[in-house]
Amino acid sequence: MDFLRIKGPGLLLCLVIALPCWLLGQAFPVIGGPVFAILAGMVITLVWKDKGGFSGGITYTSKKILQYAVILLGFGLNLSEIAKVGAQSLPIICSTIATSLVVSFLLYKLMRMPANISTLVGVGSSICGGSAIAATAPVIGADDEEIAQAISVIFLFNVVAALTFPTLGGVLGLTNEGFGLFAGTAVNDTSSVTAAASTWDTLHGTRGAVLEYATIVKLTRTLAIIPITLVLAFWRTWQAKRGGSASSGAFSLKQVFPFFILFFVLASVLTTVASLAGVDPAVFQPLKELSKFFIVMAMAAIGLNTDIVRLVRTGGKPIFLGFCCWVAIACVSLGMQHLMGLL
Repeated sequence: MDFLRIKGPGLLLCLVIALPCWLLGQAFPVIGGPVFAILAGMVITLVWKDKGGFSGGITYTSKKILQYAVILLGFGLNLSEIAKVGAQSLPIICSTIATSLVVSFLLYKLMRMPANISTLVGVGSSICGGSAIAATAPVIGADDEEIAQAISVIFLFNVVAALTFPTLGGVLGLTNEGFGLFAGTAVNDTSSVTAAASTWDTLHGTRGAVLEYATIVKLTRTLAIIPITLVLAFWRTWQAKRGGSASSGAFSLKQVFPFFILFFVLASVLTTVASLAGVDPAVFQPLKELSKFFIVMAMAAIGLNTDIVRLVRTGGKPIFLGFCCWVAIACVSLGMQHLMGLL
């Protein structure tokens, strides 16, 4: 009862905001529900500063519900299917991820940007946009404004990519397979990959073949969430342990290590084993959809905790970082295809 009294009002508020944003995301997939939700939360906060009794539930949603969303995201990853179909794209995926992380690290040093912003934009650009940011943010201890900033940057270049990549691919003379690889490895978010590939299918009459291929490439890329977050988790745990032992010795592994990532991996393994045992993948579809909805709820909470005015004032460097990562990934994706003889 105490949980409902303290967290209930804020949870309900985030749910009420998330429902129309979820529907808007379905109608406008290029933008997506999470972006609508975070914008709605920020607009509400412009006129409603003191959240009072709603604060506990809003914070719970932005932290815990976000972690539950990541765990459920694992039920959308069939490791055996991805390994079988996405193997060809693996060298390109590894190259683009490494490129984005190196670019974000170099610009973090050169422009003296906040470490969390650089990490979130680098990971979001290289892996899978909002989902990667959702998984990484709790691991590195990012606050709500840092998450909002990273999501906004990723969204900007998602839209640009979805609108321009089909035309760019045609100008470059890419094959259907080549564009599927390009979209799957160089576009940030799954919804924008879908939009770009669907546009290509429509323009070239491929009956959805490029969409299917690009989606598998994107899912293969999504797997990088596992090693990236685990490495970041162990790094943060090591730093905390060193700091704790050096001071008061009050170090707690449970407080620092994000165990929800292990549950995410377990969900992926469970999905894979069930598939190999002949279980219909549709069984896991409700959990995948619930994961997406939880992310929308969490983004609404993050928006409610974000000062949009300050976000705009400090947005120049993160946008430039996102642009550099985006351009570098696109160039490396095309360059690797050329080196592999796929263009």
